[in-house]
Amino acid sequence: MEASRVSGTDDDPRAAELRLAVARLRRDLAAHPAELPDRAIADDELAALDAMARTGAPELPRLRRSLLLIAGALGSVSALGPALTGVRVAIDLFGSVPQGRGRE
Repeated sequence: MEASRVSGTDDDPRAAELRLAVARLRRDLAAHPAELPDRAIADDELAALDAMARTGAPELPRLRRSLLLIAGALGSVSALGPALTGVRVAIDLFGSVPQGRGRE
């Protein structure tokens, strides 16, 4: 069974990839001209993802929760889609969520 905490030190290329993906989405979001009602939520969660990647021990369920909050906050803004996909791909590098109850 995979642990809920995964390695993510400065030497971990997965953490570096996550930081790069978060930085790209932050830049794209800052440059996006539309008023997004939940932009502050996306900004807060991007900051949380960056902090988790820097601490060296990101929790996969927390990473995925942040991704869901960011995706919900951004809605269907197609201009941000590629950068959001980059964040999802970077989170996926940390592995899959351990199977829980009710899953075979």
